Amino acid sequence: MLGRQERRQQTLFLTCQLGDLVPERHILKRVDRVLDLSWLAGEVGPLYAAGQGRPSIDPEAAVRLMLAGFFEGIVQDRKLLRQAEVNVAIRWFCGYGLDEPLPDHSSLTRIRQRWGAARFRRIFERTVGACVAAGLVTGETVHVDATLIRADVSWDSLVARHVEQSVQLNEVADAIASEHEQASSDNDPSPGDAGPRVSRTDPDARVAKGGRARRGEPAYKQLTAVDDAAGVIVDVAIEPGTVPEGAQLVAQIERVESTTRRAVQRVTADKGYASVANYAALEARGIEAIIAPERVGRSQGGVPGRRFKYDARHDVVRCPGGGVLTHRAFDGERHHYRAEAAVCRRCRLRAACLAPSATARSVRLMPGHSALVRARRRCARGDEQWRRLMARHRFQVEGVHGEAKSQHGLARAARRRLWNVSIQAHLTAAAINLKRLARAVCGPLVDGAHRRMPSFARGLFCLLAQGLRRLCRA
Repeated sequence: MLGRQERRQQTLFLTCQLGDLVPERHILKRVDRVLDLSWLAGEVGPLYAAGQGRPSIDPEAAVRLMLAGFFEGIVQDRKLLRQAEVNVAIRWFCGYGLDEPLPDHSSLTRIRQRWGAARFRRIFERTVGACVAAGLVTGETVHVDATLIRADVSWDSLVARHVEQSVQLNEVADAIASEHEQASSDNDPSPGDAGPRVSRTDPDARVAKGGRARRGEPAYKQLTAVDDAAGVIVDVAIEPGTVPEGAQLVAQIERVESTTRRAVQRVTADKGYASVANYAALEARGIEAIIAPERVGRSQGGVPGRRFKYDARHDVVRCPGGGVLTHRAFDGERHHYRAEAAVCRRCRLRAACLAPSATARSVRLMPGHSALVRARRRCARGDEQWRRLMARHRFQVEGVHGEAKSQHGLARAARRRLWNVSIQAHLTAAAINLKRLARAVCGPLVDGAHRRMPSFARGLFCLLAQGLRRLCRA
């Protein structure tokens, strides 16, 4: 029998609670059971004048409103408030009745300006603490990676900074980038530019590219650490797009251990973190580094440096001809080892090893070179644990980046300046952690509780929705 729904009949009075209209399987209904913001009023209370002025928006209601937007993938305040006007679930989640007026979108902007990025980071840290208490974080294995977030600027706002000013402001960053050889964080100046390009509307953004074959774009760089046990994000930091992620590894591990109160046992990362300094620092902390070292390039002629073996016990370098290079100096960055001129003169490899004008071979090594040697040996062995953890690294931390960009609106910054993008990243990470926590506490959605639409039907539904939107605009 063909059914028919009367669309014109409307009910004036409802004899039920607003929460009864929200399905139990709704994400906001499940997150409400695990979200605790009772501490927030005491945290932000000193920022408001007691007994003066109009009452502010309830801090918990404001944060819940922002989080509801991130769960729905809405990052613009105006669009979020328009959606909240007609969305019963958002109103119930934030504590607003059907007849209560919602705050203006500018109120959320003023709240972000008043609170600052540090307090939104505490909201994220509280979600991490809740996941730790629920047993979702162990600290045994942490996956670390970085991704670029497109800045909210146009190409017309980019200008070439003067060379002298650029060198003065970026001297330290350029030195670190040269040391770590970060190909993913190179500037992309156009021919004829006077120097690296910056945006006039967002001077904190930097032109960077996520790969050699990609075009540079004004962007920010998000540094993410994910615990292996349940995919919980345990640290998030936002830096300008050209900052090398490898130089931030030690500080990130320190933040992870401080937030989780757990000692990290092993760290996985890609080759962007493969530096001698990182291997030595992790080894000194007793942390196993699952980081594939950079490949040693083949030299064109002569005796390559990779054939010189470092003897850490005697602090000497042994050459392939049987000679010994002793330590001569340390220039603040590298140790210099040099052979005796008499030994090189009698060496059978002299013609291939030395230039005609040179008298002795010298080798420069970074501090902690022995840690790099051990990492190369383990990577060459390629044991089963190494391959398994690197496979988990790809779908854990890289999967989190894809989830944040595709489902929660982090593919592009919603606002400008570093502190604003940091707030967006921390709230996105908090939303993802709350989803993990809700699944652990409330359990997964049982089969039959909701019906998954077939893929072809979803495609047709999306095309229909796009057509209706275009028809409304017309």
